[in-house]
Amino acid sequence: MSNSENSSNSEYERWEKRFSVPHYVFGTEPNVFLKSQAAALPKSGTALAIADGEGRNGVWLAEHGLDVLSIDWSPTALAKAQALAKRRGVALRTARIDVVQWQWPEAQFDVVMAIFVQFLTPDERRRAFAGMRNALKSGGLLLIERYRPEQLNYKTGGPSQVENLYTRALLQAEFGDLSELQITEHDSMTSEGTGHVGMAALIDLVGRK
Repeated sequence: MSNSENSSNSEYERWEKRFSVPHYVFGTEPNVFLKSQAAALPKSGTALAIADGEGRNGVWLAEHGLDVLSIDWSPTALAKAQALAKRRGVALRTARIDVVQWQWPEAQFDVVMAIFVQFLTPDERRRAFAGMRNALKSGGLLLIERYRPEQLNYKTGGPSQVENLYTRALLQAEFGDLSELQITEHDSMTSEGTGHVGMAALIDLVGRK
């Protein structure tokens, strides 16, 4: 087995273990940034929730009338996402997906959302960014929130490797040709379950294909 396969397996096992607790690690309420974009969402259509974990964000999109595909590579997280959707009375499609290996669909989604997808190497991240862009329909809405390098000072969530953190220059280089592009850097208090609690260095992106 190669080093990359070993690394992938250990990362998978880490997230499976993390999500195996009875409570929702990041809570059941939507991410604050995502919630702030409610007015920009289409009234109907399809949405892709990337690395959606236990489903708090995908379920919220479904509550707004969207047909949501929630993807994650943890079957434990996906089961919790389905349970949350059932409790909230909405339909949620889920699929176990490794975004590094996935053959991303072409122009299938009106909304593509990626909140705190931080644990990709720079090469994997470039492929995932291309996949996100390809998955959007023309005019589709892209929503991204990530940690900035300053997050290493706060230690309230996210990876410990600076290369996994996001800068304005990085997002501008990857998505600078989107229309209605907004990139916002801010330090804000987070309270998302037990997983994200305290001050955090964040960067948000909103744009249309």
